[in-house]
Amino acid sequence: MDDNRRPIKTRSAGWAQYITQRLVNSDISPNQISVVSIVFALFGAIALNIDNGAAGAICCAVAIQLRLLCNLFDGMVAIEGGKQSAIGSLYNEFPDRLADSLLIVGLGYAIGQSDLGWFAALAAALTAYVRVFGGSLGLAQSFIGPMAKQHRMAVMTLSLLLNAVEASLYATHYILLIALIIIAIGSVATCVTRTLAIARQLKGNHHVDQ
Repeated sequence: MDDNRRPIKTRSAGWAQYITQRLVNSDISPNQISVVSIVFALFGAIALNIDNGAAGAICCAVAIQLRLLCNLFDGMVAIEGGKQSAIGSLYNEFPDRLADSLLIVGLGYAIGQSDLGWFAALAAALTAYVRVFGGSLGLAQSFIGPMAKQHRMAVMTLSLLLNAVEASLYATHYILLIALIIIAIGSVATCVTRTLAIARQLKGNHHVDQ
């Protein structure tokens, strides 16, 4: 297994293998799939800001899941399908950061908390920076949480679905605010846990070298 690849159990699912094979047999490249994930994220952010009630929240939740499917299939088509490219690593990382930021910042603007949205997006981007920095030191990249990408998107998706109910009944968005706070605090905590993990690995390697 590639130590620098996020562990995802869904890769072994029959439906995922079937869709991957169909994509492999098509002219679609992994890099194109990665770019499409940004399109879905942008659609979700726009939909939520046009209507932060039930309709917009549900559209955004669906867009998040489509974005995550793109993140799943770009790697599977590249690795399992043998369609890796020289610049595939760039397409694997940069669209992820853009999609994350679009959704999180979009959430902040949708509920009138733009500053918190930008902070949460920055913290989320830093979790990836810490992970990749560990890899640049020759260490196995750490995908631990408590607020890794899949956790952030799970929190946001659940809050959007609950917001659809809250907005319909009370015309408020407290659940989305709580979700944004959780993402912000959790992302900071993730930066700390990943940094500490890197420190432990470096100390362990130092003792081995001695």
